[in-house]
Amino acid sequence: MMTSHYFFERKSMPRRCQVTGKVPMKGRSYAIRGIAKKKKGVGLKVTGIKKRRFNPNLIKKRFWFSEENRFVTLTLSAHGMRTIDKRGLGAVVRQMRTAGEKI
Repeated sequence: MMTSHYFFERKSMPRRCQVTGKVPMKGRSYAIRGIAKKKKGVGLKVTGIKKRRFNPNLIKKRFWFSEENRFVTLTLSAHGMRTIDKRGLGAVVRQMRTAGEKI
């Protein structure tokens, strides 16, 4: 019996902040060697460049939503938590629902 390898693939939510919409970004990591010119060296040389991802600082957090008398679980970045502290959970949830986010 042959099974597809997609059957065992892990289904997961995207790495995305539900409040701010922050997502992973692409970038590069540089390997450098040498002694800097200001330290009387010949300068720094780049010996290798690798691709990398800058992931957002995501946290799964449960908030008490008093308007609906229930808990709401959100995947947030640290910046998203500061937004909730500043504007309030009710205002943020209303804005997310108008944008089409399911909560």
